[in-house]
Amino acid sequence: MLYAIARSVVRPVVRVLFRPRVVGRENVPRSGPVILASNHLSFIDSIVIPSVAPRRVALLAKAEYFTGSGVSGWFTRTLFGALGALPVERETHRAAQAALDTALGALRRGDAFGIYPEGTRSRDGRLARGKTGVAWLALTADCPVVPVAVHGTDRVQPIGARWPRPRRVSVTFGTPLTFPEHRGQAGKGRARREVTDAVMEQIAALSGQEKAGWGGRPGAAA
Repeated sequence: MLYAIARSVVRPVVRVLFRPRVVGRENVPRSGPVILASNHLSFIDSIVIPSVAPRRVALLAKAEYFTGSGVSGWFTRTLFGALGALPVERETHRAAQAALDTALGALRRGDAFGIYPEGTRSRDGRLARGKTGVAWLALTADCPVVPVAVHGTDRVQPIGARWPRPRRVSVTFGTPLTFPEHRGQAGKGRARREVTDAVMEQIAALSGQEKAGWGGRPGAAA
């Protein structure tokens, strides 16, 4: 109920402020576990993508968003909580695996889960090589990955800006990817690397971003 209320409020606000152009919404399966793997340009991505997707999308959000003080703390806590974001600790020893375990739980419940394979937002507009967590999730949950590209969100809330600015954005959902040739190989570094690179190639094709740091030995773990 809270999610439905939040979505009914957030979607009109997003529509007015950002006038999103959405392409490929039909590529997102309407049921069952699926990963939405996107490039990452701004904090606002985590609001825009769930707002325009055709189904509820769970994303990870750092725990600080749920514990902040003042008006901005209340806003982020209320917004992410209402949209179903999953809080994770980022500075603990097992933070990375704990985050993946949280995401896997969402997928095993049959949810759609959004992830940024680069691991952090781009500071120069280029697309970094993906980390292999997205592949571990896809192969462990045995679910499709929909590549996603956002455009313009870096102009909505540039790095360092406290509040978003009205700018037009676009979101493109690509064709779902499956990896039957790697089924059951989540524990193998080469398989995870190949799956991750295949996902990132599709994100790059959709976003048109220049690649950064994509060199390295094939099969090397990230």
